[in-house]
Amino acid sequence: MERNFELGLIRRAKRGDAAALEALIDGHRRSLHHFLLRLTRREDVAEDIAQEAFVRVLRNLDRFDERFRFSTWLFTIARRLWINHIQKFRPVPDTDTVGGRAGRGDGPRDVAEMEERRGRASEAVAHALGSLNPRQREIVELFHGRQLAIQEIAFRLGLPLGTVKSHLFRARRRMGAALIEDGRFGDEAAILGMEQTEGVGE
Repeated sequence: MERNFELGLIRRAKRGDAAALEALIDGHRRSLHHFLLRLTRREDVAEDIAQEAFVRVLRNLDRFDERFRFSTWLFTIARRLWINHIQKFRPVPDTDTVGGRAGRGDGPRDVAEMEERRGRASEAVAHALGSLNPRQREIVELFHGRQLAIQEIAFRLGLPLGTVKSHLFRARRRMGAALIEDGRFGDEAAILGMEQTEGVGE
């Protein structure tokens, strides 16, 4: 959307012009949805966060600083909502799936051990992620969870490439340290490779 036209819509919307507000939202709806879909990889989550982001925009439009791009403000709000969303996420053992995939030769003891290992791994990941600050966790989720390239993460977050690499390096180091310090997850730290930091920050 052209800058001057967009500013005109914003100023009219601030004065209560419903048509201008609708045009402003429609002008950014598709790009926001694509952004969130790439971030979340889930249609329902992307749609929910987009709706909430627009609600936040409507409530706070009078606070928008016209020196900045509206899209930057909108995407920042959406990204913060997504961070809040993933902070509520806690991996849980999928015992039904483990049991369903067990072969006929697996006895109750084998299935129980698989479930226990899966549960400990999920608990270890949740504990390790919980040790990170919001920015580190966001980047780890994007890189490892969503498998986005570092270059794309840097572009999406508006950060220098080296800063993203540094966050990844420090996050993995912190995650490994958190698991080892806890005392319960030493083996899981080795299995998950979280004690290995070489190469991430290079």
